[in-house]
Amino acid sequence: MPATAVIIPTYNESENLERLVHLILALPLELRVIVVDDNSPDGTGQIADRLLGEDERVHVIHRPRKLGLGTAYIAGFQQALQLGADCIVTMDADFSHHPRYIPSLVAQSNGAQVVVGSRYIQGGGTRYCSLKRRVLSRGANGFARLILGLEARDCTAGFRCYRREALEAIDLQSILSDGYSFLIEMLYQCHNRGYRTREIPIIFEDRRHGVSKISRQEIFKAICTVLRLACSRL
Repeated sequence: MPATAVIIPTYNESENLERLVHLILALPLELRVIVVDDNSPDGTGQIADRLLGEDERVHVIHRPRKLGLGTAYIAGFQQALQLGADCIVTMDADFSHHPRYIPSLVAQSNGAQVVVGSRYIQGGGTRYCSLKRRVLSRGANGFARLILGLEARDCTAGFRCYRREALEAIDLQSILSDGYSFLIEMLYQCHNRGYRTREIPIIFEDRRHGVSKISRQEIFKAICTVLRLACSRL
């Protein structure tokens, strides 16, 4: 298996982080875990530091305040590339993305530059999600695929594995999105460069602990991102 880094952006995930990191480190992979914490007031950063002290495979990036999902991933990407990772996995900290899928994501990256853990292919699905959230997610994905011509069924999924060469080919500082729309823009950038995207089925489970970070503002920003990217092709 190639060297793998798993990036976990965090903000107020003290109830989830320790168990999540332990499950990831127990996987049969050569990997590092990179926690990017935005100065969580609930002590998530301190938990990350303790995990760092217990296992040299854990790395922690502390940021001064809540700066957005996109910039958190970029900071994690840069750290992962410096560590020499061949595969870079991104995932949420709330167990909506279960670590058990990480080996499959990495294995499927042999021959694909981006592998997406997908809710919307055969074998995938969701649990504990409200009807409103399911409708919004389906609508956002359909809109992004229609307007941008993306092939992936789950364009807004944050559970992904990127090959090193894909991230190195993208000017990460040119990515304008800073929230969940960052996920759409990254997929678009990879698609535009002719990189192959593959999907594996996952069961997405809505968080059981903590508070969801998705807001109406994030949905509006995602729509604006899709329209901006579409206009850039004209």
